[in-house]
Amino acid sequence: MKTIVITGYKPMEMGIFKHNDPKVAFIKETLRRRLVALIEEGLEWVLISAQMGVELWAGEVVLDLKEVYDINLGVIPPFENQQERWPEDTQMVYEEVTMTADFYKPVYDKNYEGPYQFKAKDQFLVDHSDGCLVLFDEDTKGSPEFFLRHARRTEENGKYTILYITPLDLEETVEELRMSDPDYWSQ
Repeated sequence: MKTIVITGYKPMEMGIFKHNDPKVAFIKETLRRRLVALIEEGLEWVLISAQMGVELWAGEVVLDLKEVYDINLGVIPPFENQQERWPEDTQMVYEEVTMTADFYKPVYDKNYEGPYQFKAKDQFLVDHSDGCLVLFDEDTKGSPEFFLRHARRTEENGKYTILYITPLDLEETVEELRMSDPDYWSQ
């Protein structure tokens, strides 16, 4: 895969209400590990719509990886000013990610008008990628389902790959990081 979309839950869907919640670091590390493996297999572009949560965190991870790897970040929000009602610290992250991305272009060059803009954004991202990496748990429904409807339809035609980050993947990252801490072994 040369181009993937990364998406997943919004922070509140995961019980995350502060930007510095420790869970965010584990999610970002899991994203980083998966992305490094994909980059080493030939990944060139990561696309996000820069929604709060997994997408913005993925944007931050890609920008960090750009210091070491040849990887590009495309930010394709559904409409202009999607961040204007978000918490201020999240707006600052959004501004940083969109300003430093390799490509930025909203699907609609106007402000929010209706849910059709999200549907069009999902279809656009699927149409312009080879696959996706989605933080999703089949037992916990939420916002990623809307994107997955489009992705699964395309996957059924044999032209799309859906990769998942599951709660088990996150638990593995937490455990590996815990075990790599020298203090863990001195208890």
